[in-house]
Amino acid sequence: MKIVVLDGYALNPGDLSWTPLQELGECVIYDRTPSEDVLARAADAEILLTNKTEITAAHMAALPALRYVGVLATGYNVVDIAAARERGIVVTNIPAYSTTSVAQMVFAHILNITMQVGYHSELVRAGKWTTCEDFSFAATPLLELTGRKLGIVGLGATGFMTARIALSFGMKVWAYTSKLRLQLPPEIKKMELDQLFRECDIVSLHCPLTDDTRELVNAERLALMKPTAILINTSRGGVVDEQALADALNGGQIYAAGLDVLSTEPPRADNPLLTARNCFITPHIAWATLAARQRLMTIMTDNVRAFLAGKPENNVAKTS
Repeated sequence: MKIVVLDGYALNPGDLSWTPLQELGECVIYDRTPSEDVLARAADAEILLTNKTEITAAHMAALPALRYVGVLATGYNVVDIAAARERGIVVTNIPAYSTTSVAQMVFAHILNITMQVGYHSELVRAGKWTTCEDFSFAATPLLELTGRKLGIVGLGATGFMTARIALSFGMKVWAYTSKLRLQLPPEIKKMELDQLFRECDIVSLHCPLTDDTRELVNAERLALMKPTAILINTSRGGVVDEQALADALNGGQIYAAGLDVLSTEPPRADNPLLTARNCFITPHIAWATLAARQRLMTIMTDNVRAFLAGKPENNVAKTS
């Protein structure tokens, strides 16, 4: 059984072991694979593992030995699922491996924005505290979370974990979700999308990128938000109209944004959010804690093992 990992570096830059996967067959691991090299590297492979390297219908047609594609992420839009289904190729993903880490990043951004941790640390390094007349100084407003409204768009595993953390801070939690009210705990209230943007102090996005959610956060919706409001996005960059968000931040229409994702990654140098006022961006790292990547590695290996045993798990290409 030949196994080829096309782009393993993001999952394992060297601090994890590939040994459990290597025990399952002949295994070739590439850190990164340009699109023009996919066919050469995947030749004769029965199992392909990919993170962001696209596997198209043309690739599948040219790889007659291919029986399985494992996506090293939760989202699987890098694989042509219809073509895989037509050819009987199993496609698996890695669900819910980073739930805790992503929710943690949501609050890393919220706490950085409300308490301006990074900014004040920079001021201390610059000597502003040593020359201060008082024992304490605050260069920006500092905001307490207790009693503030958090609006969550998408109440899946990560959205729900974010809600739990918010409740522990004494926040009030509202959610835009397809779940029925009876499915929600009493401390999480259901709210329509525009009302959520209008009333909440912080809006956190936890929805997948689909035709319905693309640029869900647009100029019209941003105009509904309070001038003191904060937007957090750890879901997908394409959910936000980036020019509209930059304009809202620069014009003081909303207070701040904390983003871990952008529409194009790595971003173009002219992305307007890179220079927008009060816009704090991390480079798509919410998923990448050591613990989350270890879970990903374990589930990935379990997925392959289950496939080899004839009982595929997490198969996103199954017909029913």
